[in-house]
Amino acid sequence: MPTYENIISFIRKIYNKPEGFIPLHAPVFAGNEKKYLNECIDSTFVSSVGKFVDLFEEKIAEYTGAKKAVVCVNGTNALHLALIMAGVERDSEVITQPLTFIATANAISYCGAKPVFLDVDMDTMGLSPKALKNWLQTSTIQRSNNSTNQKETINKISGKRISACVPMHTFGHPCRIEEIAEICNVYNIPLVEDAAESLGSFYKEQHTGTFGVIGVLSFNGNKVITTGGGGMLLFMDENLAKRAKYLTTQAKVPHVWEFVHDEIGYNYRMPNINAALGLAQLEQLPEFLGSKRKTACMYKEFFSSLSSNITFVDEPSDSSSNYWLNCILFSNKKERDAFLKYSNENGVMTRPAWQLMNELVMFEDCETDNITNAKDIANRLVNIPSSSLVDHAF
Repeated sequence: MPTYENIISFIRKIYNKPEGFIPLHAPVFAGNEKKYLNECIDSTFVSSVGKFVDLFEEKIAEYTGAKKAVVCVNGTNALHLALIMAGVERDSEVITQPLTFIATANAISYCGAKPVFLDVDMDTMGLSPKALKNWLQTSTIQRSNNSTNQKETINKISGKRISACVPMHTFGHPCRIEEIAEICNVYNIPLVEDAAESLGSFYKEQHTGTFGVIGVLSFNGNKVITTGGGGMLLFMDENLAKRAKYLTTQAKVPHVWEFVHDEIGYNYRMPNINAALGLAQLEQLPEFLGSKRKTACMYKEFFSSLSSNITFVDEPSDSSSNYWLNCILFSNKKERDAFLKYSNENGVMTRPAWQLMNELVMFEDCETDNITNAKDIANRLVNIPSSSLVDHAF
């Protein structure tokens, strides 16, 4: 078995940093960031109105294949609004996965709804369509809503309506989103994709975030591209996008000078200055993705050459991953914890997967299935440094 020192030495060789701290994922500003920021400042339009907001939305829509994109101040706000627009209401339930960042479960709670946590697939680490189908078949019934003349899916135990399904593309690896979309269609459950981590990831050559009613991206400081803080809503329906833009701007009725608001809205607008940063970052996305893929290939080759029980997590079949955060799986939790301690004490940032959502005090009473795979991954996974690099050491 390799020593932890061997692994740390290899990581330092990749990042050409024999000494000092190596972060998990640092932003790279090597393009027009300063130019666009200066232009934005000189224009005085640094808040929520300005050309960079419009350009950033247009360019993201063009890249992902969405019909329209709408920026938000962060990914959590974007997910919250997406759930509202999908019809998630108080005292309903939303299916998602326990292996996810807290924002997924929090956004559901903001709507007054309750998560139902179903298991993930081992290879994608995202919501399992098999687990989804099994739970819907055994734990729900369908009934007609007299007011809408549509079928609703009802949890047989709680009696609550299943108002949405939110799969997450974990660490940038696409889940089996096409199968999930088909199952949701059968049960008339709106699909909201949490693609916060997967800008640049494709499933069967279709960008993540474009399979459901609404998709959500994040541009936090540790994402593939960053706006400092920011999010995006992706739409295949232009009318929905128009409504999202209206809701994110406090539901203001358009008028040259009057302030009239005709429903509850949200101050979820991304400032122009953040969009300027995002546009410059987006111009470099192909280079970032190429660099991250090269890094992932080096990790894959290194770990496959070792006679050990450490496994590198590769992109799933039918997918092209952005390799946002590279992952390795140890044989057990004890070995995982020992490596986390050694690596962080030696200046190389690593981290485990998030604590499973159903284990957090806020969500411990939420319904789950067996979540066997999610527990296994959470016990054994470690994220290793994954920053984009222009030039690799070798």
